[in-house]
Amino acid sequence: MKQFDVPAVVPADPEANVTDLLVNRLEATPNLVLFSLPSASGWVPVTVAEFHGQVIALAKGLVASGIEPGDKIGLVCKTRYEWTLIDFATWFAGAVLVPVYDTSSPSQVQWNLSDSGATSVILETAEHFARFDEVHADLPDIGQVWQIDLGDLDKIVAAGVSVPDAEIERRRNLAVGADMATLIYTSGSTGKPKGCVLTHANFLETSRNSAVALKEVLTHPEGASTLLFITTAHVFARFISVLCVHAGVRVGHQPDTRQLLPSLGSFKPTFLLAVPRVFEKVYNSAGQKAEAGGKGKIFKAAVATAVAHSKAVQAGEQIPLGMKIKFALFDRLVYSKLRAAMGGNVVYAVSGSAPLGAHLGHFFHSLGIVILEGYGLTETTAPATVSLATRAKIGTVGPPLPGVSVRVMDDGEIQVKGVNVFKEYWKNPTATAETFEDGWLKTGDIGAFDDDGFLSITGRKKEIIVTAGGKNVAPAALEDPIRSNPLIGQVIVVGDQKPFIGALITLDPDMLPVWLNNNNADAGMSVQEAAVDPTVLAEIQRAVDRANDTVSRAESIRKFVVLPLELTEESGHLTPKMSIKRNIILRDFAVEIDSLYAGAPITEGFSIRD
Repeated sequence: MKQFDVPAVVPADPEANVTDLLVNRLEATPNLVLFSLPSASGWVPVTVAEFHGQVIALAKGLVASGIEPGDKIGLVCKTRYEWTLIDFATWFAGAVLVPVYDTSSPSQVQWNLSDSGATSVILETAEHFARFDEVHADLPDIGQVWQIDLGDLDKIVAAGVSVPDAEIERRRNLAVGADMATLIYTSGSTGKPKGCVLTHANFLETSRNSAVALKEVLTHPEGASTLLFITTAHVFARFISVLCVHAGVRVGHQPDTRQLLPSLGSFKPTFLLAVPRVFEKVYNSAGQKAEAGGKGKIFKAAVATAVAHSKAVQAGEQIPLGMKIKFALFDRLVYSKLRAAMGGNVVYAVSGSAPLGAHLGHFFHSLGIVILEGYGLTETTAPATVSLATRAKIGTVGPPLPGVSVRVMDDGEIQVKGVNVFKEYWKNPTATAETFEDGWLKTGDIGAFDDDGFLSITGRKKEIIVTAGGKNVAPAALEDPIRSNPLIGQVIVVGDQKPFIGALITLDPDMLPVWLNNNNADAGMSVQEAAVDPTVLAEIQRAVDRANDTVSRAESIRKFVVLPLELTEESGHLTPKMSIKRNIILRDFAVEIDSLYAGAPITEGFSIRD
C-alpha cells in the first residue's frame, strides 16, 4: 500500500454551510461581476449583489410556495445561469436540490424523483415537461411543477414579495456542515442509479481548500473567468459553479456545443472546464481542417514540435536553438490560431472524467494552455486529486487536494478519505457499507502513485479483463489512444475469458465526412457504408496498430468490429458525461463480440452490418 496525505489549508467550520460562501463573497466584493448572461448584443453582467438579490427573491418565492426546510426539489435543466440561481435559492430556503440530467428518460426522471422523495420539480422546457408528464401519475408526492421557459421563476419570485428577509436568514442558517446539501444520483453505468448524499461541508470545505490549491487558475490580471458548457447536473460542473462563487470568478454558460467556438470567441474565458473528448475534438478538427486546406504536413510538423518542446520543458532540459526557431515559426502559423479559436485568453484547462493522454497534454501545453487533469467521483464532490499550476506532471491526475488523503492498496485500488468524501448512499445502507473500508471510500478505480505523490489512473477494478491465458488487461490503456484518432467515436475493448483481446469500434459521424474528403473518398458516405469501406478500415487498423505498439502482444488487440451505428446517451450506451456503459454494450453487442472469436484469422479487422 502507498498513501499520501495533504492536510487542509483552511480550518474546518462545522457550523457553516454553502450559503456562507455567497454571503462572504457579497461582503468582500458586492460590485464584482460574478456572471455574464448571453444576449443578442453580447454578454450582460450580473454582479455579486445582483445575484444575491435574485437568490433571496427566488428563495422567498419558494417559501411562499410551500417549500419547507429539508424538502427536496427536483431540477431538470440544461447548463444555464438559472441553474446556479435555483441551486443557491434552494439552499437559502433551507431545502435540498435533486438534479436530474436534462437528457434523462421518463423512467430515469421517475426513479430520481421518487427515490429521493422530491415534493416539487422545476423543469426547463416543454420537452422536459413532456418526459416528466409521462410518469407524473407515478409521482404522487410531487405537488408543485414549474417550467422555466414559461416564466415560472418570475411567478415564484412574485409570490414571495411579502416573505420577510429575516425568514430567509433564519432558514439559510438552519443547516450545518454535516447536513445534506444535495442528493446527486450516479449516472448509472452499472445498475440502478444510487443517490449520493453530499453535505454542506463537502462543498464548503472542498471549495475553500481548492481555492487555495488552484489560486493561479482562479485569479487573472483582468479577472478570472470560465465558460461552462458541460452539464451542471453533474458534480464536476456543479462543484466548479460553487467554487467560482466562493472565489469570485466570472461565469458564463453555453449548453449548445455547436455554438461553443463563437461563445468562446466573445466570452474570452481565462480557464476552461472540459472532459477529454472536448480536447480531442479541438485537436482532431484542427488537424482535419489543416488537411482540407492542404496544410496537413505543416500541422503534423507543428504537433511534433509542440510535443517535443513540451517534453523538454517539463524535463527541465535546455531547448536547442533549432527547436526554438521551429517553435516560434509554428506558434505564428498554427498555435496562435488555435489559441484565438478558444478566445485568446485561456491559460488553464481543468480536465476530468477520463484520462486525457500525454500526447494531447503536451500539445496543449505548448499552445500556452496548461491542462490540469484531475480525478474524482460523485462520491468525492468531484475532485480528489488535481494537477496544480505550480505542480503538474502531464500524464498524471496530480496529487491529493488539501484536506484529502489517497491510498493505493496492494491490488491497485484507489481509496479516498477527506473533506470531500460523501456521507452515504440515500436509503441504501448496504451499498454504503460495501463502499467503505475502515472509513476509506473504495473507488473501484485502479491506479499508482509516483514517488512525488502524483496519481496515475490505469483502469477500473471491475473492468480489468482477464484473458483465457490469464493475462490481466486494463481496457483504458488501449481505448484512449485509439479514440484520439479523428475517425473514431468510441472504443470498447473486450476479451474477458477469451483467447485474445478484441475491440468494438464506432465512427465519429461529425468527423467522418471531413476525413473522407481529405482522403479522396466519397464524403457523402454513410456511417453504415464507411463501416465496411476498405480505406476507413485501413485507417482504423493503423490506429489499432499504434496502440498495440505500447503493450505486449498478449495485451494487444488482435481483431476489431466496426459497428455501423453511433453509441449515444439516447441509445442507452453512454452516461450523461459520455462515459461508456460497458456492461450494457457487452450485453447489446454480444453477437458481434462472439463473431470476433469465430472463424476469421486473428490479425484481421472487419465490420459487421446490421
